[in-house]
Amino acid sequence: MDNGGVPRGEETREPTRPQFTPTARELDDVELLRMSVLGSPGRFGGPESDVRLAVPPDVVAAAQVRGGLEITDAERVPLAVVSVDRTYPVSEDRIGVEGTVRPLRGNSRRAFVDRYLPPSASRANLPPDTITVPVDSPLTSDDLDKIREAGMPVLLLALTGAGTPHGLSAPGLVRATLAAAQELDAEVIAVPVAARPTAARDEAFRKQVVEAYAPSAAVIWPTGAGQLAPAVAAVVERERPSGADRGAVLFLTGLSGSGKSTLAQALCNDLLESGGRTVTLLDGDRVRQNLSRGLTFSRKDRETNIERIAWVAAEVARHGGMVVCCPIAPFDRTRKLARSMAEAVGADFVLVHVATPIETCEARDRKGLYYKARHGEIDEFTGISSPYEEPDDADLTIDTSELSVGQALACLRTFLIDRGWLMDHGTGESQFGLNTTDSALRVP
Repeated sequence: MDNGGVPRGEETREPTRPQFTPTARELDDVELLRMSVLGSPGRFGGPESDVRLAVPPDVVAAAQVRGGLEITDAERVPLAVVSVDRTYPVSEDRIGVEGTVRPLRGNSRRAFVDRYLPPSASRANLPPDTITVPVDSPLTSDDLDKIREAGMPVLLLALTGAGTPHGLSAPGLVRATLAAAQELDAEVIAVPVAARPTAARDEAFRKQVVEAYAPSAAVIWPTGAGQLAPAVAAVVERERPSGADRGAVLFLTGLSGSGKSTLAQALCNDLLESGGRTVTLLDGDRVRQNLSRGLTFSRKDRETNIERIAWVAAEVARHGGMVVCCPIAPFDRTRKLARSMAEAVGADFVLVHVATPIETCEARDRKGLYYKARHGEIDEFTGISSPYEEPDDADLTIDTSELSVGQALACLRTFLIDRGWLMDHGTGESQFGLNTTDSALRVP
């Protein structure tokens, strides 16, 4: 029988649900809902809820037609299906989704995955008089003494979600908590409790999660006062390298022709010649030839380009490297995203505004780009037909119209040495005769 050219059996196949990978915070919430931490069945709530999911409009529309939305992690592993019961506006490019979360068989790929257990594990396997201790930073000797004084079984609940651990990565917090557990003979469970938008909502949400795990009503909230116990301090020291051993992202932003690429290359050459530390250069043009090949110069694609640079930079800095980035990066949102991505992996972020006036940039323009932009031959050209949002959070501002390359490099090196990201292997004096009171330099 003719089926219109569709292969046999295909006409009865269940429609494929659209897939969506949420933000890190939303993925933490998905895991809480999968583990029934917030009730069973878990649900994403409405605009007033602390557990929300924001999705692109076209994905929501497809999910409504196909019976739900499939949530995946960053590696595209399916974790859950969310029903689309109601929607509400969030922003121009996002719609909020209310719906029930049905777990799929995909497993979380977090480090210490065997420590991420549902509340039923603590209530079933721990004595009813167990004291629960929520941990979002390394426990101090004073905290350990207070817990010991209670004289009861102890559950250390490591709160590891996005934005929650203080000064440590999620795996680092679990390692520090396991070290403390050996001092107390305590059990350790990890819970991905992401930070909420305000302190009050964050506190209320944490209490809700802790109550789900506490076998009894007894909860000790650490104060963080005092010195770290030696075993915990050893973990923290490995997790928080300092100075030139710490990962750093040096992010230079400025107009085309501002001198940021020249300055970035000069710094990289200087570091390679001195052997001060490993360095990776992510220049805007080079990135577009490889990592961002195929992207246009529309605002959306330019922001995508910066997001890709920021991700690569954070991954390099995660392992202690220094990364020098020098895209135009005209928009405040993506510069802040780059900062947050670096800080999320425990690295430092340095924003340098190469604030060379557009008149100087245009005079230097050997490619004729400004001329073409002013004559309508190039659309959305930064500084002419597309805005450059000057940063108000720059760590250092340099005007290369008033400084030579050597002077600007000396300024940058001095700044990095003063902040501890580079070692001064020389006399500490600039070979370029740098005057740090020069009006071309501004340090907050």
